[in-house]
Amino acid sequence: MFGCSHPARQLKTIVINETEETRVPFLRGILIRNLLDVGLSFEDAFGLATRVREDLSEIPEISAAEIRDKTIGYLEEGGHTEALEPYRLSPSAPAKIQVHSLSGTLSAFSRGKHERYLQASGMKTEKAEQTTALIYDQLLASGVTSITTCQLGYLTYLCLRQEVSKKAAKRYLVWSEFQRSGRPLLLLICGTVGTGKSTMATEIAHLLDIVRIQSTDMLREVMRLMMPSRLLPVLHTSSFNAWQALPILDTRERDKDQLVADGYRTQTDLIAVPCEAVLQRAIEESVPLILEGVHAHPDLMSRIPAETDAILAHVTLAVLKPKELKSRLRGRGSQVPQRRAKRYLNKFDSVWSLQSFLLSEADRCDVPIITNNDKEKAVVQVILQVVHELTRHFDGGPENVFGPVVDEFQERAEHLEWNQLVPIICGPKLV
Repeated sequence: MFGCSHPARQLKTIVINETEETRVPFLRGILIRNLLDVGLSFEDAFGLATRVREDLSEIPEISAAEIRDKTIGYLEEGGHTEALEPYRLSPSAPAKIQVHSLSGTLSAFSRGKHERYLQASGMKTEKAEQTTALIYDQLLASGVTSITTCQLGYLTYLCLRQEVSKKAAKRYLVWSEFQRSGRPLLLLICGTVGTGKSTMATEIAHLLDIVRIQSTDMLREVMRLMMPSRLLPVLHTSSFNAWQALPILDTRERDKDQLVADGYRTQTDLIAVPCEAVLQRAIEESVPLILEGVHAHPDLMSRIPAETDAILAHVTLAVLKPKELKSRLRGRGSQVPQRRAKRYLNKFDSVWSLQSFLLSEADRCDVPIITNNDKEKAVVQVILQVVHELTRHFDGGPENVFGPVVDEFQERAEHLEWNQLVPIICGPKLV
């Protein structure tokens, strides 16, 4: 079946057009479209374009003229003499697919945006790239120049069901339904120093299209300006050292881990006030928000009104090997000297103690713990946790999410491959 095999991972060949001064990846679907335009059948166009792609599998760069010469050679070899002259005279500019949104806006199909949307539903980067390439390739090969977001969403859903897995398709459906709901997502990322909270928040925000990221450290800095150290000394210490500012006289007789926990809780209770204000503002404005920091404690969730329509998700990041956490703290010092990594390393026992307390709190409150040893893997795990939380609120079928287009073609979707439905759902071929 054409276009149904899983796409193999291969070197992306860049096509250089010196006349137009462009550098774009080679796309088999564009070549198929051009060959369809000059009169080849789909089977012949698909076979010829596939041969060209196989020839380029190990070539990093090639000129547009060389691509055309190679294609002409295969046309001659295959006896397609009637298509030679039209192909020589045909424009070589890539075809564009216009996407019509529900709001009436019009934009060009963006592979990058489609890939990020798939990643937002919990798909790994490589698989998202492959799936988007497969869909885009098929749209071009079918002569599609215009498509609605509902049609594209439904075709993507069908492609995922047949080419990836039913679970991946279900996650995509849940994410799509959430996106159409307009409800805000509030994601809290907790963890001790060095666990990668800021980096994780930035990565997740990019994939989930969240523009607001709030650091609890910044809120603490604002409070420090308002409250001098002589009035509130516990606010002017590090989270793992906050116990030293508590009015405790018999510290030597106390359990060190308990002291670290008491100091952290005291400081977190103070910072919970601005944290709550930030969360409430996001709810009132119905905008998504990521709140990250050591003070993003699970108790913050209890401060949010139960009747809110916001979706609440919470994770705690951890680095479970002391040697690796120390290495990360040293890295912070070399990359951003003002962070004074030496101070963290000198107090590493307290940092480690605080992490142990945060993990026990996460376990007590049923907050997922994500081990951040591999960034890409950890990002996927955080997103999967977000999607898992979304499944508590969204469980609609494709007909609820993508509308009438599903009702019209659902019966045929039960008997046909998704790529066979592309020209049916998107209308007659424009070739």
